[in-house]
Amino acid sequence: RIIPSMAPRGTFFDRNGQLLVTNRPGFTVSLLPLTEPIKDEVIVKLGGLLNVPVEDIKKKIDNHYGFDPIHIKSDVTPDIVTIIEEQKNTYPGVVIEVQPIRNYILKQEAAHTFGYVSEISDEELERKKSEGYRSGDIVGKFGLERVYDKYIRGVNGGEQVEVDVAGKPVQILGKKEPTPGADLILTLDRDLQVAAEQAVDAQLAEISANAAAAVVMNPQTGEVLALVSRPAFDPNLFAHGISTKDWNAINENPYHPMDNKAITGEYPPGSTFKIVTGTAALAAQKVTPDEMIFDSGTHWLIPKGNASGEALGWLNFRDALAHSDNVYFYEMGNRLGVDLLEYYSRMFGLGEVTGIDLPYESEGMVASQALKRKLYDDDWYLSETFDAAIGQGFNLVTPLQAAMVMGEIAANGKRYKPHVVQKIVTQDGELIKEFPPELLSQLDVPDRVIELVQSSLRDVAKYGTAARNFAGFPYDIAGKTGTAENSQGRDHGWFVGYGPFDNPTIVVSVIVEQGGFGAASAVPIGRKIMEAAFSLAVARGQMPAPPPQ
Repeated sequence: RIIPSMAPRGTFFDRNGQLLVTNRPGFTVSLLPLTEPIKDEVIVKLGGLLNVPVEDIKKKIDNHYGFDPIHIKSDVTPDIVTIIEEQKNTYPGVVIEVQPIRNYILKQEAAHTFGYVSEISDEELERKKSEGYRSGDIVGKFGLERVYDKYIRGVNGGEQVEVDVAGKPVQILGKKEPTPGADLILTLDRDLQVAAEQAVDAQLAEISANAAAAVVMNPQTGEVLALVSRPAFDPNLFAHGISTKDWNAINENPYHPMDNKAITGEYPPGSTFKIVTGTAALAAQKVTPDEMIFDSGTHWLIPKGNASGEALGWLNFRDALAHSDNVYFYEMGNRLGVDLLEYYSRMFGLGEVTGIDLPYESEGMVASQALKRKLYDDDWYLSETFDAAIGQGFNLVTPLQAAMVMGEIAANGKRYKPHVVQKIVTQDGELIKEFPPELLSQLDVPDRVIELVQSSLRDVAKYGTAARNFAGFPYDIAGKTGTAENSQGRDHGWFVGYGPFDNPTIVVSVIVEQGGFGAASAVPIGRKIMEAAFSLAVARGQMPAPPPQ
């Protein structure tokens, strides 16, 4: 008989070599019907001992082929192992295997990025038999575990065992050691990931909100340094077969812990979209930097005003962006028209997936006449252009897309493909595959336009809507707050930012679902993340310490 042994999956490391995901030894209870079928009384007794329904065990037996052990339950406790070993005659055909169990060291942290593993389903097995997958295999179901499964899973080994008439092993005739899976070296910074998660959790508790997402990237390379989605889940629960109680707790949570909100959540961008509108208006020469536009509290064509009803008087571009003045940007929408606004939105990469190496990414939505015609079979109205110009109405973005827009401004118009994996290596360190920065596009706008948008975004943090939260911050940064209307409850709060201003190494995007004003809900998270990022960079000698205040 050939008795296979499972290959350990590859290990995940962060960009600095810190351990993120590994394996630990665990006991798996399996059936090995070498000479005769497993008796019904054994199945019933085993089901009671393991708390596994008899029907589930029988289904696994019916779907099984070949001589592989039939895995019934993984990662059982030592007392179960002792009972089966001491009562071997009561459990004929039942064996204990020592198998590698996936170990997510950070538990909930970065769970949506790492994903999780579990036993291959019958449907998956039908699709993947030709690729060498077998019944009982552990496969990646979500996140990086799923995307890079063929690299991570390794090649199972096994023993050729001579057995006697009763099916008991007599001697080992040959042995093939399993080949461990390849390791992933990620772009993530474990210390920054932990700091970002703590910042999100603390703020959610502070303002009694329940869901949020944050993205931290290097705008010069597209490398993702941290990715947070709340609420989260513990992927360790899936590694050894999730219980009904644990699954129900996840599945019945109204805030959807399994959703990676950083890349699948679609939200109106609110005033963060004024970056796109402003860039478009300047590049298309619909406004000059110094033209003064009067905000009387409402626009003169359609009575739409600012969020709190304020009137800011005469404003040029810089002040309008710093103070996030709606009336000014309604006029930018009026001058651009929806078609030009759509053109520049798509130039920024909105309305399509970014191509990040994680599953289920959403493409968002760009306001356009064609979209409204498709959805509602209706004409486009000027009021809808006004809404689009300030990031409402038909516009939807993911937090990752919002980070990309800010990153393009930070990187002087360059848009790099976001990625989480730096390279794939063997366990001996030999390179299998590398993922260098990939330039996707360049904004087709004059340099002076980008420079004006950059300096205006710096003013947001100096004297604009984010100034209060960034008072005393030791580095020069650029930022933009946003508050997105939400028909289901309180407004969503946004913050996007980058820094240091003169040589941006990080861009941050934060959304707090139903958090209210972005300045109050999302900006504090953004500040904490930036503080952590710059402190870590200083400690590692990657940037100079800030001058004394």
